[in-house]
Amino acid sequence: MRFDLTANRFVDEHLRAEAWAVVGSDRALRWHELAAQAREWVERARAHGFAQDVPLMVRGHKEASFFVAMVGALLLGAPFVPVDTIYPDERMERIARALGAQIYFDAQSDRFLTVSGKHAITDPAMFVPRSLRERNLAYVLFTSGTTGEPKGVQIGRESVADLAKWMTEDFTLGDTPVFLNQAPFSFDLSMYEVFGTLATGGTVVLASRALAAHGGGLLGKLAQYGVTTWVSTPSFAQQQLLDLRFSQTELPLLNTFLFCGEVLSVELVRQLRQRFPAARIINTYGPTEATVATTWIVVDDTVLGKYERLPVGYAKRGAKVFVDAGEICIAGAHVMRGYLNRDDLNAARMFMCDGQRAFRTGDLGAVDGDRLLFCHGRIDDQIKFGGYRIELSEIDAALCALQGVSSAAAVALRRPDGRVMRIVAFVATGSAEGTLPGALLDWRAQLAVRLPSYMVPSELLTYESLPVSANFKTDRARLVQDYRNHHFKSSFQANA
Repeated sequence: MRFDLTANRFVDEHLRAEAWAVVGSDRALRWHELAAQAREWVERARAHGFAQDVPLMVRGHKEASFFVAMVGALLLGAPFVPVDTIYPDERMERIARALGAQIYFDAQSDRFLTVSGKHAITDPAMFVPRSLRERNLAYVLFTSGTTGEPKGVQIGRESVADLAKWMTEDFTLGDTPVFLNQAPFSFDLSMYEVFGTLATGGTVVLASRALAAHGGGLLGKLAQYGVTTWVSTPSFAQQQLLDLRFSQTELPLLNTFLFCGEVLSVELVRQLRQRFPAARIINTYGPTEATVATTWIVVDDTVLGKYERLPVGYAKRGAKVFVDAGEICIAGAHVMRGYLNRDDLNAARMFMCDGQRAFRTGDLGAVDGDRLLFCHGRIDDQIKFGGYRIELSEIDAALCALQGVSSAAAVALRRPDGRVMRIVAFVATGSAEGTLPGALLDWRAQLAVRLPSYMVPSELLTYESLPVSANFKTDRARLVQDYRNHHFKSSFQANA
């Protein structure tokens, strides 16, 4: 049994109907139960005025009800808008204003509530949901905007069908993969598992923040349901390596690591290959605006032996990836339909290429002679320091090449007027904070081999593992705050 993402309906309902579909924080559902509850949910949504092309906000965390609501929205033809509980009410209200929404579905209470006041709805006729200008969207996902207002990324149904086709034809995940879903549903990385599960008739295990913080509990649950496909940012996997139980012995069926959202370091890949010798490691790249990812590469011994900084891969089938004036551009059916209500941004960032939608990513990169893409960070991560233009991601890469460093982040500390006053490096070594491993005593000299002097950070500060954001990306803002609060036991100055 599975969900046909082109026809938007359940198919093959006589096959494996008793198999697990979704394992949530509240309950687990088999495929026939998922189908029944999604259909029932559609009727409830219709009773509240929702219909095709009417955006439907879903708020919650890792409840099976959240997954049911997303599937129900697909059945209804209403684009779902996921909002995780980690985000404050004020953010949800801004998203609702952008959508013109007055009602949302609360997955924790399994009820439709008003956005204002979060009251139960006694008279649905009082609310008239508004459809979107774009038709046949699968979901709208809001990302952070430079102005502070969230930007609504509109993803069409053709794009999610394209994503599922790519995953099933090229990723070799097996007939019925069992996915780890750890990223919040409001982070587009999680759409790998949502649409991968639906398209294959597999299983998705939803790992809540509470479960993820309890390493033994997470590993036990993944082992119980036979997880085969690990999907996360590199930072989340790096955190798990602190637990020696995170290994092939504890998760014998895990055969694939699927990464996206951050730079994947050579050191992390080596550590994972030691713990999981039978697993493949797939590195992917793509912005939210291109339906999760656009490029991919299996990182094997050949790739590890050839590159100090890993490539992000080759363009997927039917997609075009190229670099224009240093900026990575993407074209294909998986490119978004545009930002919601932002004609200005659409005019600046979107264009047509060979008859397909195309998008300027804002990422810096290069394509080699074999059409292999390398990502060099964000255009807006470029700083000017001492008269030089510097890419912080280049410093990150040099730090990750140091012995014993599993992940790293270079941060520019600024004066009140915005000028950069110094660059500080933060590295994860697996040791206690403030403890400098012997291999890093001459860290400055080691960096000087790879970087010009003006790019060598003034300080090196150590963590056992770097802090991460709600989306499990390295939290650079937290690093700056820690530095300012003198959180570290000690730091290692440039003349150490």
